[in-house]
Amino acid sequence: MLGSTIARALRSRDLLRPRRSFSQQAQKQHSPLPETDAPVPKMPPFDYAPPPYTGPSAAQILQKRKQYLSPSMLYFYNQPLNVVDGRMQYLFDEKGRRYLDAFGGIATVCCGHCHPDVISAILNQTNRLQHSTILYLNSAIADFAEALASKLPRDLKVVFFTNSGTEANELAMMIARLYTGCHDIVSLRNAYHGNAAGTMGATAQSNWKFNVVQSGVHHALNPDPYRGVFGSDGEKYANDVQDLITFGTSGHIAGFISEAIQGVGGIIELAPGYLPAVYNTIKKAGGLFIADEVQAGFARTGSHFWGFEAHGVTPDIVTMAKGIGNGIPLGAVVTTPEIAEVLTRRCYFNTFGGNPVCTAAGLAVLRVIEKEKLQENAHFVGSYLKERLTALKDKHEIIGDVRGRGLMLGVELVTDRELKTPAKVETLHVMDQMKDMGVLIGKGGFYGNVFRITPPLCFTKEDADFLVDVMDYTMSKM
Repeated sequence: MLGSTIARALRSRDLLRPRRSFSQQAQKQHSPLPETDAPVPKMPPFDYAPPPYTGPSAAQILQKRKQYLSPSMLYFYNQPLNVVDGRMQYLFDEKGRRYLDAFGGIATVCCGHCHPDVISAILNQTNRLQHSTILYLNSAIADFAEALASKLPRDLKVVFFTNSGTEANELAMMIARLYTGCHDIVSLRNAYHGNAAGTMGATAQSNWKFNVVQSGVHHALNPDPYRGVFGSDGEKYANDVQDLITFGTSGHIAGFISEAIQGVGGIIELAPGYLPAVYNTIKKAGGLFIADEVQAGFARTGSHFWGFEAHGVTPDIVTMAKGIGNGIPLGAVVTTPEIAEVLTRRCYFNTFGGNPVCTAAGLAVLRVIEKEKLQENAHFVGSYLKERLTALKDKHEIIGDVRGRGLMLGVELVTDRELKTPAKVETLHVMDQMKDMGVLIGKGGFYGNVFRITPPLCFTKEDADFLVDVMDYTMSKM
């Protein structure tokens, strides 16, 4: 039944038409682009020079990594970068060369690399005490929990601290199962929720992770406005969740977990109307709604502090990590007092989740976001950057889609806009060329053809101009 529904949707969008011949595609893909006579973009000035680096070279480090570290470790570039220093939105290599970091905001930093206020909070607490969180009282964890709860709506005010986003999502799913007495969890195809067995099962992408099968996990159609079968009709995608519950479970579920904007999946904003419709379905089935804010949270979207707020829904559980500690290993699960009570029926503790040093850093991050108005900056600079990237789409046929919100933006490259053929090789080429010109961006998406632009929230308008100018210059010469 579901298969025929999708087929009808495909026909209605005229996606089942005959494909072009290989020669037609090749002719279009390999037509030479004109050489550009535009000047080479110049990086904005920045008043900092790192001290001389005297450590091992990139080649020596790479050799040790290959010998002693996991063989599954990935590198973004043909020549991996040896990053030895950082300040705010910039990174420096072993030779002192400066790079604009347009990706590190999603990976580690929120306020900027080595923000003095965050560094000071970490050093002050480290000089006094670093200890477990379960044996004695300490004000750092309580103060941060209070400040974090104040940023969340309604009754979301009980905080469980963890060491990572993976651990936070594992705990959230366990809480949902214990609270409801059900085992079934619904997640989205193309989602990413972490590296442990349970979160790998919820991730549903064997291309990115091992194909770890988890009992009771059901994967719904991805509400992708660009590549999805129903376009931007969120309610049609939501019907698939109802079908999964009706035909794949007893009619009751533990919960539904979703990102508001899929990060690793290629900066995909969920189709309008999707989350409210799914929320009603989940509630009728007795389940809890888990909002994964590991990447979209902490003011990154600009318009809101949390990604789910843009959809007009309030989750039962919120998970967070990455930017929460500006690079410190820290994560959190926030829920209501009623739901949190379920863990008192079990023995649950976390030895280092919420330790004094990490929570001191987290509290400093919240204060910096407020003091420096970083949410407003993410909205202003992010909107400007998206406008410039959209204009670039009109100039370069290889750009198929520009999407995202605030300083969480995606640029999808295709070799054919009509067929949406992923431009995987071209994506790697542009990334390498932009790195050589001083701009670092991320990569993601199911096909690995989406630029993930997620800089620290202190990114400026001048930085945005430099990034777009470098991308434009690189594509013009490709």
